[in-house]
Amino acid sequence: MRIAAVCLLAAMGICGCGHKRIVRAAPPPSPSPTAVLPGQTETGLASWYGHPYHGRRASNGEIYDMEKMTAAHRTLPFNTWVRVYNLDNNKTTEVRIIDRGPFVDGRIIDLSHAAAVEIAMIGPGTARVRIEIINAPPGAVQGGLFAIQVGAYRARASAEEVRARMERQYGSARLQERPEDPGVWRVLVGTESTEEGANALAERIRRDSVEKTGGFIVRLDSNQP
Repeated sequence: MRIAAVCLLAAMGICGCGHKRIVRAAPPPSPSPTAVLPGQTETGLASWYGHPYHGRRASNGEIYDMEKMTAAHRTLPFNTWVRVYNLDNNKTTEVRIIDRGPFVDGRIIDLSHAAAVEIAMIGPGTARVRIEIINAPPGAVQGGLFAIQVGAYRARASAEEVRARMERQYGSARLQERPEDPGVWRVLVGTESTEEGANALAERIRRDSVEKTGGFIVRLDSNQP
């Protein structure tokens, strides 16, 4: 009887060890993205882009205007300001990041046509540059994205029905559940880069609506996809 009990305990020990071996530790949490700070620099090649992208939406939702002082970068947060030094001629320009790219090895920034003119790189097409993160220049117009909230619903199915109708009619609509108000689904229409554009869209929705209500303007997070 004692032998049987010993064997039983040994078997339980083996099973316990076997169980421990198949338990997998949870992967460590992904590190938080490093915040960008004024003074950080990067060196590489710059290029520039104009047509056919002029007039199209940039990655942050703004309409790209190649004659404004903007640029594309693969990772910097939208609305980051950078000073670009042309290492070939010592000319500089300051731009705001609104787009993603360039997706070519060795290139670190894609400048608007206007910014490329400032550092005399239109002819060559590319230039060796150093970019430095800076504070927004005094008086600079900060970018922003705006939408029209046309409703808020407890039932997601109801919100989705309205969203689909708004998207068909106005080209862009989304649902948003705010963290501070879980369970309420807001329907947001449009992605406008100025309050004037948002006001015009609200007025259009108001004219088209049977109830003659156009909702109200909300400011979106500029870093959203």
